[in-house]
Amino acid sequence: MNKKKIINDPVYGFITIPSELIFDLVSHPYFQRLRYIKQLGMTHLVYPGALHTRFHHALGAMHLMSLAIEVLRGKGHEISVEEEESATIAILLHDVGHGPFSHALEHSLVKDIRHEDISMQIMEKLNVEFEGRLDMAISIFRGEYRKQFLHQLISSQLDLDRMDYLNRDSFFTGVSEGVISFDRIIKMFNLADGHLVIEEKGIYSIEKFLIARRLMYWQVYLHKTVISGEQLLVKILKRAKELAGNGVSLFATPALSHFLENELSAANFFADPIHLEQFTRLDDQDIFTSVKVWQDNGDRILALLCRMLVSRNLYKTEITNTAPDPDRIQRLLDHAMITYKISAEEAAYFVFTDQISNRAYHISGGGSTISILMKNLDILDIAKASDLANLKSLDKTVRKHILCYPTII
Repeated sequence: MNKKKIINDPVYGFITIPSELIFDLVSHPYFQRLRYIKQLGMTHLVYPGALHTRFHHALGAMHLMSLAIEVLRGKGHEISVEEEESATIAILLHDVGHGPFSHALEHSLVKDIRHEDISMQIMEKLNVEFEGRLDMAISIFRGEYRKQFLHQLISSQLDLDRMDYLNRDSFFTGVSEGVISFDRIIKMFNLADGHLVIEEKGIYSIEKFLIARRLMYWQVYLHKTVISGEQLLVKILKRAKELAGNGVSLFATPALSHFLENELSAANFFADPIHLEQFTRLDDQDIFTSVKVWQDNGDRILALLCRMLVSRNLYKTEITNTAPDPDRIQRLLDHAMITYKISAEEAAYFVFTDQISNRAYHISGGGSTISILMKNLDILDIAKASDLANLKSLDKTVRKHILCYPTII
């Protein structure tokens, strides 16, 4: 069987699956699951084109890895065929541990369990299945391999993961502020003391990359309607889990039932392989099929929340720089209790506050900072090398308050 396949990607054009091992990993059910998990969760509620998947994103990041290694080899840096394949596997599988609607899931069903840790567990399981052929890929993914720049290409403040998702998300949402010069940035890649650096000529492309990331967070990822949709799904899953915990029988697939009925922490999630196995069977279809069925559930709160999501009758969401007035919050809660004829505890599903934050660049990010190789061979952090006055301000964590409540009150 010919495993050197060519894929027509809407962002980059034709991309190639470079080896038989990578083809087998792409074909594996763990990776194929990513076809059924949207990259941007609820963002399609605002930008209808945002229906691309984590499968698309992983293949795009894989393609960028091949471009990056070609550039570094062209500048005289030695990267073996095995190292290239392993780095490509590591970037390909970097998001394999994401669940459906990841941000909502991490606040309700799999609390305090990082998707990176789940990705690591899946890679180790695949390594057993593929008889140790992922050893180097796992070492690179963990940052333990001697050539640190390979890990930086996968996980840093200028990694190929961010480069692809900014490029891809701006393409599918139509938000032009997220467009970055990915090809220019990659061509400016170089190495110094075994670490990834950007040649001075690429400073302006890096500036645009950082600003684009900041704008995409406020305009797309943290858009108030996207937040509203995600918060609504969080409340739905929280209510469903509460009901399941009280012995109420709910319609759900076996995989979703497993997480509704079990209280899992990071410690016990990884202690028993059944949890990981059930997790690898979860995708968007499990969640949304259940939401559609729960519209007619006997529990009035769950049914109301699900009908709101299915009909896109989302929470009214206000984003402010200061905390909402407690008296106003109480008035909204009282109004919800009267409108829906529910208790104060139940009203908290409809009226609540939270916080969001955005930090485009971490100047104190240690080995993950963006280093510029100057013409005199000095190495400077991008914040010092840039003449853009407000670049240092991107290091500031901007926190905002959100208030959610139903439109009918």
